[in-house]
Amino acid sequence: MKCGQRNYLCPINEDFIEMVGESTFKKYVWIALTCFLGLSIFFLVQSFQLKFDYDFEKFFPIDDEETDYFFEHRAKFESDNDFLLIAIEREDGIFEKEFFEKVAKVTVDLESAPHVKFVTSITNTDEILILNGGTTVNKPYLDFDDFNVERDSTRIYKNVELVNSLVAKDAKSICIFMRHDDFISKKKSDELIIGVQAIMDETDFDNVRIAGRTIGQKYYSDKMFLEMAMFIGLSAFLIVVFLILAFRSGWGVIIPQIIIFSSMIWVIGSMGMIGEPMNIILTVLPSIMFVVAMSDVVHLVSRYLDALRTESSTFNAIIVSVKEVGLATLLTSVTTAIGFFSLYFVRVQPIQVFGVVMGFGVLIAFLLTFLTLPALFYLFPGPKYVRKKQKNHFWQKYLQRWFPVVIKRRKRIFLIGIGIIALSVVGMFQIESDNYLMDDLKADEPLKLDFNFLDEHYGGVRPFELAIELKNPSLTVWDIEVLQQADSIEQFLIREYGLELKVSLVNSLKIMNRSSHLGNADYFKLPKSKRKLKNFRRGLRIAGGGEFYPTFVDSTERVMRISGTMNDLGNKKVTALNRKLRNFLNKKEKSGIAEYTITGTAHLFDKNLGYLSISLIKGLAISILIVAFLIGFIYRSWRILVISIVPNVFPLLFIAGLMGYLGIELKTSTAIIFTIAFGIAVDDTIHFLGKFKYELMQGKSHLYALKRSYMTTGKAMILTTLILCAGFLLLVFSSFLGTFYMGLMLCITLFVALIADLTLLPVLLLVFYKPTRRER
Repeated sequence: MKCGQRNYLCPINEDFIEMVGESTFKKYVWIALTCFLGLSIFFLVQSFQLKFDYDFEKFFPIDDEETDYFFEHRAKFESDNDFLLIAIEREDGIFEKEFFEKVAKVTVDLESAPHVKFVTSITNTDEILILNGGTTVNKPYLDFDDFNVERDSTRIYKNVELVNSLVAKDAKSICIFMRHDDFISKKKSDELIIGVQAIMDETDFDNVRIAGRTIGQKYYSDKMFLEMAMFIGLSAFLIVVFLILAFRSGWGVIIPQIIIFSSMIWVIGSMGMIGEPMNIILTVLPSIMFVVAMSDVVHLVSRYLDALRTESSTFNAIIVSVKEVGLATLLTSVTTAIGFFSLYFVRVQPIQVFGVVMGFGVLIAFLLTFLTLPALFYLFPGPKYVRKKQKNHFWQKYLQRWFPVVIKRRKRIFLIGIGIIALSVVGMFQIESDNYLMDDLKADEPLKLDFNFLDEHYGGVRPFELAIELKNPSLTVWDIEVLQQADSIEQFLIREYGLELKVSLVNSLKIMNRSSHLGNADYFKLPKSKRKLKNFRRGLRIAGGGEFYPTFVDSTERVMRISGTMNDLGNKKVTALNRKLRNFLNKKEKSGIAEYTITGTAHLFDKNLGYLSISLIKGLAISILIVAFLIGFIYRSWRILVISIVPNVFPLLFIAGLMGYLGIELKTSTAIIFTIAFGIAVDDTIHFLGKFKYELMQGKSHLYALKRSYMTTGKAMILTTLILCAGFLLLVFSSFLGTFYMGLMLCITLFVALIADLTLLPVLLLVFYKPTRRER
């Protein structure tokens, strides 16, 4: 290019460069580094304010009618998920006096734990008998002064509400139900769990298993902190290794690290400053910031070192390097940020936060690279060895072999590409969506093992909630037709869902009816006498000091709930059961007695998964359109626009097909892979196109410009992809399966994208792109 000729591909106009001069740039260096140092110290201090958060309710769909309904329903009654289940095992069977005495002591001790409302176990539960005169007699299921294995076990196992609730069906474990305060904070939940674990540590039971929201919250938060520290350590190690291999000097290791770690500090510090906690998805932040910042730094440092060999001064080398890679790197940063920002369309707060934080993190990495790194170049010019001419670097001989092969066999490359796309589309339609409550933990994690045990032996730990609202204004929940209809629904739930009823008016009345017949199990059914219902109503209203009745019937006595637990069957099976239940409820609603609404925390999680696919497809489509528009606008060519999209949609189809063939299910953690992968994968394409257009503007022929682009950008594309893949492979060390699959799938996607950029992209540019007259 002639001196003074404008290059629309460059972010810096050459006339402006000459006007600024080296003396002005020298002043900028000190100003930039002073501001950089001051802000880095500020954000480092702010990073110590960062908190960790695992509030599962933030995964509920936002701006959603069913979410709003659930919160209103919960306000009328109580939370369906603020409890702990503690299973205590005894291999030789539970019916041993000394074992029950230990359980009784633990039950009493747990009542004194912080933030506990009440504790229920078989040792403090009585069978209530109602005598003819209405007098009640409380008879303990276990009397330690008159302990009899045969008699006591028979009494317990004849009452269905105790089996798989307080005692296991196989009689080898008991379960303690501990209700704690509603919606307790992270700090209070930690205090509760520490108190419970301290009590259980003093026991000598064969095995103790604990499950519940609060222990899950603590477990996840602790894991998140440890994994974030681990990822930072592994990232630091990989950074050093790659910088040594790439630049082979102390300068090449230290200078880039300043930018890479500063980018991470600025992002984490910003989160601490605004009070945004680190959620489970954001634990991958260190690894992603490492690969993003590393990619920017490698492109600029590589070009700067090359420029040192040809330019007369350090200042000129800086100007040339920034000029040639500046716009392309800006575009790659913007497109990567767009990929992350598109996650804002997902109606789940943690994913939205992840997208926004990572999007701004990408832009921060770019700004620090191009505003600070040139200043560091000027103060620390670089190792002397780079000024020597180097020929035939490691990758050049391979790229020289590959390019003619790609050009000569372009028809075969087209056919192979079309074949892979066809197979990928077939596999894509085999992807299934499913989700389990503890899906994100590996099978050997202690928390998941405890969860699975309680799920198997105690009717499940997946909450189920059904709201019943009367439509007929002349009825209340105490009318016999209302109770009979509710009873038929409960029987359906027990039969189809395997539901273990925990709280319901009908179940309470059945227990009271049995109690009024001296515990005869044949009378575990709804009473038909209005007089009995009236007496039972009076008894329920005063039970537990008047606190028990409002947990399942509201103050108007026109709304009630059926609450229980079931096995964690997965989203797919539960959704099918819910459709069957909905059909059953629709028939009941035709009577005009009541309306029935499925709600609860687990139901909202299931609905969230249903939203996920639609939201991500929308976000990905918008991301692709915006990126395509930017490329088309910058390069002023609709052909370039179309060509640039093909090699970047290709790896997305490939990974979707691979997920379908391997049976990897679509869920929150795996679904976000596509938008992240597209935003990052398009970077190499932009660098290739930028170099290609630059060579055309220099007057090179179509084929020669393509060859020069292949030779010069190919090395950087390979190197950055290896760095990206290595960075994302760090995530396979995570205990969270979602993070594991994210790292593995992103690595595969980026590798496939590299192959597409080195094969499909040159062929597409050769066959379908015709240089303009201005370029010729």
